[in-house]
Amino acid sequence: MVKLGPDVSSGTEDPYSGYLPDGAFTGFSMMHESGTGGAPKYGVVSQMPVVGNVTNPLANLSTGRSSADEGSVGYYKASLASGVIVELAATEHAGLYEYSFPDGNSSSIVIDVSHVLPSYRGKGWSQSYSNGSFSIWEDNHYEGSGTYNGGWNLAPDWTIYFCGKFDAEPVSAKTFTGTGTTLDSYDSEPGVWTSGSYRQGGVFTFEEKNVKSRVGISFISYRKACVNLHDEIPSDTSLQTLVNSAKSKWNAEIFGKITTSSTKTSDLALLYTNLYGMNLIPSNRTDENPDWVSNEPYYDDIFTFWDLFRCSTALTHIIQPVAYEEQLRSIIDVWRHEGFLPDARSSNFNGRTQGGSNADNVLADAYVKGVRGSIDWQDGYSAMVRDAEKVPVNNHDPVSPDSSDKEGRGALPDWINYGYITPTYNRAVSRAVEYSANDFGLYQVAKGLGERSDASKYLKRSRNWRNHWNPNATSQGHSGFVAPRLANGSFIEQDPLSCGGCYWGDAYYQGLPWEYSMNAHHDVDTLIQYVGGEDRFVDRLDLMFQTGIISAGTIFNAANEPSFTTPYLYNFVGRQDLAVKRSRTVAKTYYNTGTGGIPGNSDAGAMQTWILWNMIGLYPLTGQTTFLIGSPWLSDMEIDLGTGNILNITSTGGNSDDAYYVQSLKVNGKSWDKAWVTWDDVFADGGSLEFELGEDPVLWATGPAPPSPASEAQ
Repeated sequence: MVKLGPDVSSGTEDPYSGYLPDGAFTGFSMMHESGTGGAPKYGVVSQMPVVGNVTNPLANLSTGRSSADEGSVGYYKASLASGVIVELAATEHAGLYEYSFPDGNSSSIVIDVSHVLPSYRGKGWSQSYSNGSFSIWEDNHYEGSGTYNGGWNLAPDWTIYFCGKFDAEPVSAKTFTGTGTTLDSYDSEPGVWTSGSYRQGGVFTFEEKNVKSRVGISFISYRKACVNLHDEIPSDTSLQTLVNSAKSKWNAEIFGKITTSSTKTSDLALLYTNLYGMNLIPSNRTDENPDWVSNEPYYDDIFTFWDLFRCSTALTHIIQPVAYEEQLRSIIDVWRHEGFLPDARSSNFNGRTQGGSNADNVLADAYVKGVRGSIDWQDGYSAMVRDAEKVPVNNHDPVSPDSSDKEGRGALPDWINYGYITPTYNRAVSRAVEYSANDFGLYQVAKGLGERSDASKYLKRSRNWRNHWNPNATSQGHSGFVAPRLANGSFIEQDPLSCGGCYWGDAYYQGLPWEYSMNAHHDVDTLIQYVGGEDRFVDRLDLMFQTGIISAGTIFNAANEPSFTTPYLYNFVGRQDLAVKRSRTVAKTYYNTGTGGIPGNSDAGAMQTWILWNMIGLYPLTGQTTFLIGSPWLSDMEIDLGTGNILNITSTGGNSDDAYYVQSLKVNGKSWDKAWVTWDDVFADGGSLEFELGEDPVLWATGPAPPSPASEAQ
C-alpha cells in the first residue's frame, strides 16, 4: 500500500508517479502509482526537509537536486540542492525517512496535509485537497488525515489517515493552518486538533543533523495508522533492515520465479528490470477497505484492464498464481458491493473505462485455464452478465460526456439494438471491437458453466465486430477495414491511416483503423477471409511494419496496446518465422535498460510484460488457452509456476542478436509442428520447450493453425 518516493514538479509536465528527471522536489510522500497515465494520482502524506527555521510553511519550499537520484529495490536516495540527503525505505503500510542535514543550521521537517501531485494537462482530471485534520501530541508523535478527490479516475472524496513519529526530540513542534500561502495560525500548543478545508500540517525543528521519521497510514482510522506504524517499523528499525526485507520479498515472490544460467548482463538486466516494472501495482489492500467488510481479498490501484488484459494478467497468473486468484476474487467482490466490475480502480473507486468491460476478458482467461480455488464462478459470471446487459449510469466525464466511462459498457444501447455502435457514442469503433472480445469471454464462461442459451447469444454477439467491417474502405492497396457506421446502416468514410486524435472524442481510441482491424483475435479465420486470404493477410501485416507509410514511423505502434498482438498474427498463416522477425525487431528497437527503455508510458507494467513474453518466446491470446510461439532469448529459462511445477525453456544453436529463427521445436520431449501451444501443454502441470534456433528462417510449423474459436464454433 505504501509506495514511498519523491514528488517532483517541473511546472509543465505531469509527475504521474511523483518522479521526474528534471524539476524541483516539493516533498516526499507515502502513496504513488507507478506507470499510470491520464493524470497523476496520490502524492499524499508528504513531508519536506528544510534547512533552518521555517517562517511560513505554506510558502514555496521546493528545492532542486544537487546530483542524480539513486535507487534500487527497496531503497531510494535523493540529494537536495539545499544540502539535505533523503533516504527512503518502506513496508506494506508504513515508511521510514532518514534525513541528513548540513551543518550550521537547524533542521526542519514540514508536513503539509494538502499536498498532492498536480496535473498540468487541462483535462479536468486534476486532484484536489478537500479537507483534513492534524494534531501534535504531547509525546511529539502526530496524527492526522487528508481527504482528496480527482485524479485520472475522477474519484470523489476519499480519506487517508496517518500517524508519525521522529526518533529525535524536536526543539519546536508547531501546527499551522492557512489558505494559499497565507498563514491563519502557527503555534506550538500540543494536543490541539485542527480540521477543515484550509491547508494545514505541522513543522518540527531539530538540533540534530540526522533525523529518522517513521510514518504509518491507513484507510480505516488514526488508530490503525498508528498500529501499522508500530507493528511494521518499531523505533529501533534500521533503514537497511527494511531494504533487505524488501529485496528478500521481491526475490521470493517475483525475481526468483524466472531463473536462468545465462551470464549475459544486458539480457539479465532487461529481464529483471521489466519483472520489477510489471509488478508495482495493483496494490494489495486487504484489511484496508473502508467501504465494506468482507472475507474476500481486496486490491486497488488497477490501471487499467484495458492496458493489462492483453498480456499482463496472463503472466501474473503464471508467476503469481496466489495473488492472481486474490485479485480475481477482489474484483468480483467489488461487483457484489458496487454493482459493476472495475475496468480500473483507484482510491476505492471504479474508473475509468477506456473501451470495453475488459475485466470480462480477465475473468474468462482465468476460467478457461482452470482457475477455480476459492472463486465463486457463479458470481463471477453474474458480474460479467451485468457488464453485458446493464447500462451504467452516466458519470458525465467532460472528455466523454455521451455515456459512463466509470464502469461497464456505456455504449451498450447501440450494441444491443444495432449489433454495432453508432457515432452517438465516442470511441465507437474501438469500443465495438472490444465489446466483441468481452462477449466472447462471456461465451467461454457460459459454455463452461452449462449456460447453453447464454453461450449461444454471446457467441453471436462476439461476432458483431464484423458489422463494422467496411469492405469498400481502401488503403495501401488493401480493401476492408473496421469503420464508423450510422444507425441507418451506412458507413462513414474514414481514412484507415487516420484516427483523428486517437483519443476520447474520436471513433478509435489509441490506435489507427489499420490496427483495430487486426484485433478480432477470437475470430482470426474470419478476418483472414475478409482481407482476401492468407497471402493478402501476410502482405497486410508486412505493411504494418513498413516505415514511410505514416510520418510517425510504422502503422504498428509499440507504445499502444492495440498493436501488442499484431506481430504474432503471422502464426495463423504459416509464417511463424515472420512473427519472430517482426517481434524481435520491435523488441530490439524499442526496449533497453536506459532512460528511454520502454516505448512510451509503462501503462502499469503493460509495456514491460510485452517484452517479457518476447524473451520467454510465447505470447498469450486472452480468453483462450492458446499461446503463440515466438523465439526465446536465453539459452535456458526456468519458470516456477507456483504450484510445485516448472516450465523449462531451452534453446540451442542461436542467440538473441543474430540467430533467433526457430529451426525446430520439441514440446515435452516430442517433436512439434504447430506454431502454438495450449495452457495444458506446458503450464497446467509444467513441461518443457526445446528450441533449436538458427540464422535463417525455416518453415517448420507445418501443422494446424492456431484455433479461431468464434470462426469455428456454431
